[in-house]
Amino acid sequence: MDAREIIKIGMSAERTLVVPPERTVGHFVQGMPMVYATPMMILEMEMTSGDAINPHLEPGWITVGTEVDIRHLAATPAGAVVRTTARVIAVERRLIRFEVEAFDDKRRIGEGRHARGLVNLASFNQRFGTR
Repeated sequence: MDAREIIKIGMSAERTLVVPPERTVGHFVQGMPMVYATPMMILEMEMTSGDAINPHLEPGWITVGTEVDIRHLAATPAGAVVRTTARVIAVERRLIRFEVEAFDDKRRIGEGRHARGLVNLASFNQRFGTR
């Protein structure tokens, strides 16, 4: 499968999340503030990127994260609403590149780039002996 045939520059998605305590740095590291953890913000950016293209993939194909270049710009407390966006900015044969951003109700809290690789699920599972 060649992503250039199905994925187009400009495809986008948006997700909204109320930050739960389980996604704060204080949940993972004792004594730290209960603010949105950087790895959790990156996870949401990756998931939003997938949302932008997953409906267009042929059956049996998925994407997996391959690169992140993210800046976490501002702290956001548990309970705040975060909106995450992803937009396709480049498409190669098996690689899709995204511009990603995250916002709380006051400002942009994260920005950067993310890439996802196109993978045949059956071949991937066979290679790693998973289901």
